[in-house]
Amino acid sequence: MEVTPLSSFAPSAQAEPTSAASLDYNAFLRLLIAQMQNQDPLNPMEGTEYTAQLAQFSSVEQSIQTNQKLDSLMTSFSLSQAESMIGRTLTSADGKVSGVVEAVNILSSGSIAQLQDGQRVPLGAGITIS
Repeated sequence: MEVTPLSSFAPSAQAEPTSAASLDYNAFLRLLIAQMQNQDPLNPMEGTEYTAQLAQFSSVEQSIQTNQKLDSLMTSFSLSQAESMIGRTLTSADGKVSGVVEAVNILSSGSIAQLQDGQRVPLGAGITIS
């Protein structure tokens, strides 16, 4: 019985970086074919088990797509908020930093306002915009 190593199912180095939990359809089909080729002919997997695996994969794929759309929506929302802050006065939560917002940088870790005097203030709870 030939066993296909898991490394052959890994995305190539040229592919876009993805999370370890996500597989594309081609990788899933290769796994399914390898599973079918290596199953015990005296005790084959039932069709319902294949159907259940396909349904699980479909569910995971839909979740990934939903998360990507939510990320896009959050980025759009952040850009809209950033636009409304430019030119307004920002005061930090502790009141020590205050100034007119010149630009807003949107990062995966959060947004940072850049004031006209060059100071940077992470946007979060307690920030006052006037």
